[in-house]
Amino acid sequence: MRKTKNTSLDTVVTEFILLGLAHPPNLRILLFLVFFTIYILTQLGNLLILLTVWADPKLHARPMYILLGVLSFLDMWLSSVIVPRIFLNFTPTSKTIPFGICVAQLFAFHFLGSTQCFLYTLMAYDRYLAICQPLRYPMFMNGRLCTILVAGAWGAGSIHGSIQATLTFRLPYCGPNQVDHFFCDIPAVLRLACADTTINELVTFVDIGIVAASCFMLILLSYANIVHAILQIRTADGRRRAFSTCGSHLTVVTVYYVPCIFIYLRPGSKSPLDGAVAVFYTVVTPLLNPLIYTLRNQEVKSALKRITTGRGPVSENK
Repeated sequence: MRKTKNTSLDTVVTEFILLGLAHPPNLRILLFLVFFTIYILTQLGNLLILLTVWADPKLHARPMYILLGVLSFLDMWLSSVIVPRIFLNFTPTSKTIPFGICVAQLFAFHFLGSTQCFLYTLMAYDRYLAICQPLRYPMFMNGRLCTILVAGAWGAGSIHGSIQATLTFRLPYCGPNQVDHFFCDIPAVLRLACADTTINELVTFVDIGIVAASCFMLILLSYANIVHAILQIRTADGRRRAFSTCGSHLTVVTVYYVPCIFIYLRPGSKSPLDGAVAVFYTVVTPLLNPLIYTLRNQEVKSALKRITTGRGPVSENK
């Protein structure tokens, strides 16, 4: 059990100081440019996918691309919640963050992050139905049902984010106020609490563990069935196309889940690698999504080409 800190509760923390990523001073300008460029590319890439899905009738009528559009929207917001704080860390500006903004950032991150977990699961379910149950696909995954499932993912994500933010900031914070991280996240903030955090760490472990583990197991189950179905395809070209579509999804899921498991399923632990690992699911994944889903998806590339050349969508009868 973690002991309560012997700090006077008369002092109430009104702001935190984000220590950011450790870096050599001579690389400050380079790192600022790197993270600033990543942020701009992330926003432009995801915005391009979002506009492409919205503008092309062939895409926004299909659940797979509705989910892809929602994923791009989530990535834009998730990147905006986290990345600007990173590259500001490499400038002379103040590194303080007001208490209320810290609460909002933690809530937004876990709200968007858990919603993304649920969305990855829905995307795996969509691919399972499309490949393993093609004749039943229109009945089990249509536009109306897809909208309901996405709304459910948003609702569950908001509940998860609210629980985590409430539990974290119900504790007293009376100093010190230096957060050893580049954004307000549960493990780093809990280390500053002036009260016992055992229950918080346990609830965080169980809550995030259940969400992450259940989503990950459902994704693995879906893809185990998908791989089995793909191996039954007789033509090599058919197997290649199916594996290509699913491979992009599995790549993103792996980059997202593995770092999350490393960070959140080790209650009370502190590793110098935490900051570097957190960069993967907060910075790298939102950047990879538009690259992977665009470069490895022929339909999205065709839609982009039609939009950029000013041609309308190809008729279904041609």
